[in-house]
Amino acid sequence: MLPTRVITTALLMLLPLFVMAQPANTLPEPVARALAQAGIPESAIGVYVHEIGAEQPVLAIGAERALNPASSMKLVTTYAGLEMLGPAYTWNTDALTDGAIAQDVLAGNLYLKGSGDPKLTLENFWLLLRNLRARGVREIRGDLVLDRRLFAEELQDPGAFDDQPTRPYNTGPSALLVNFKAVTLQFIPDAATRTVRITVEPPLPQVQIINNLKLVDGPCGDWVGKLRLDSQGNADSARLGFNGTYALDCGEGLRSFSVMGHRQYIGALFTQLWKDLGGSFGGQVRDGATPDQARRLATARSLSLSEIVRDVNKYSNNVMARQLFLSLAMNNGAPATTAAAANSVKQWLALKGIAAPELVLENGSGLSRIERISARNLGAVLLSAYASPVMPELMASLPVAAVDGTLRRRLKSAEVAGQAHVKTGSLSGVRSIAGYVLDAQGNRAVVVFMVNHANAFNAQAAQDALLGWVHNRDSSNCCGRQERRRGKK
Repeated sequence: MLPTRVITTALLMLLPLFVMAQPANTLPEPVARALAQAGIPESAIGVYVHEIGAEQPVLAIGAERALNPASSMKLVTTYAGLEMLGPAYTWNTDALTDGAIAQDVLAGNLYLKGSGDPKLTLENFWLLLRNLRARGVREIRGDLVLDRRLFAEELQDPGAFDDQPTRPYNTGPSALLVNFKAVTLQFIPDAATRTVRITVEPPLPQVQIINNLKLVDGPCGDWVGKLRLDSQGNADSARLGFNGTYALDCGEGLRSFSVMGHRQYIGALFTQLWKDLGGSFGGQVRDGATPDQARRLATARSLSLSEIVRDVNKYSNNVMARQLFLSLAMNNGAPATTAAAANSVKQWLALKGIAAPELVLENGSGLSRIERISARNLGAVLLSAYASPVMPELMASLPVAAVDGTLRRRLKSAEVAGQAHVKTGSLSGVRSIAGYVLDAQGNRAVVVFMVNHANAFNAQAAQDALLGWVHNRDSSNCCGRQERRRGKK
């Protein structure tokens, strides 16, 4: 038998390894201090930090709580999309007909068949129509039939979320979504005439602008709030009235507004653009199915999914996220529903060994009062993604601290600037961050920090402090990393 002294010494040498294997359950002091100053209790947070390659997390506090992640939920949707559909996946919008074309006249209907393209912009829609004109179509003597059947017609109230129906982020999904169903207004101050001119793109006759703005001197400040928007409208038309002030110091400003119904918007836009292209159209605009015998005349192909997820995550685009989310339910033959999409994501997570009984998915974008996930399981998603073949595409889609996206103005003077790829989330009563942080030793860690509290708007300092702590901590003795347990130095 070994002497008692030798056994005791060996146990003492092993003790740090057992300690390292246990995640800390106390917040780092800078984080705890910032939370206290914000008036946010630990009972309202979920924190999870896990170094890549380690068997146990570095930090886990409230990590099992089911919390609203706001836009950080887009990480689940975009990772699922990249794996389930593939980074090179694209959406096609087809122009088809079952009529004959002779001497530039289409004697029949024109069908626009959508497949859920998250970013069919004004420019791409114009190119589709120009291509159609180049194929020898000038006059259309039938109807414009919109085939939007791939997405189910679910009840959508654009003002239900926050009573802001004209905000573009409240635009509901559609299998044939064009230009986010929006018009963009440019506010142009003129010092000579002391007026503010408003231009509209695209200029639709169904959208009326009432300009009662007064040009004033002084600092720009919250120029959007000073516009005093008075909006009225329905599915067929919209009226946007501006009765406030606009400061000369603001320069030219841009603001987009969601208007009309999907069918009416596409009809108005098509009619205007087709006329601009020298075309003629006098038929009706209606929804319908594309006949099996219809032949394709032109196609607009979307960006690849790897490019789409960059817009979704870098700039937290809710409409594009919802389009992608529904696209995950289009493989069963039936029109895609949010319920079917949620089931697809949950089944995919289960196959990856991530059991998340607390997960609630309403639309996959995080623009929701009911979506829920725990910090531990959002961290598990990020750990899984890091080991996935689509990791480069997902990570490249995340905002980089102090560099771009929703983090471009954040952490400018911090050491973690440029070292963190992090998705942010923000709703009333919710603030979240989730992503990857590279520490000073070159090790990367998954970081999740969610806050659900009335004072959540004050949580940024605490979340920034956690990112800084992860970047600057000494990870050389962290967490029983697997390579260290193998005896590597």
